[in-house]
Amino acid sequence: MKKFEYTIKDELGIHARPAGMLAKEAKNYKSIITITKEGKSAEATRLMSVMSLAVKCGQTVEVSVEGEDEDVAFEGVKTFFETNL
Repeated sequence: MKKFEYTIKDELGIHARPAGMLAKEAKNYKSIITITKEGKSAEATRLMSVMSLAVKCGQTVEVSVEGEDEDVAFEGVKTFFETNL
């Protein structure tokens, strides 16, 4: 399992559009990608679960990646966060 922390820079936080883009990105990998904020977790492929975390600008989330392609998935998801959130 690989993990990283990321502080959200998008002024609207993880709202509908980036949450949808994140779910689409996460579906490209076989690994399970989980986002955790303040003890609550959501699988990245589940749009409504991600949105239910209500992540706002300036908040830090922990992203964990676990599975057979976790190295590739980790790099892809980390890049996604840095580029879009």
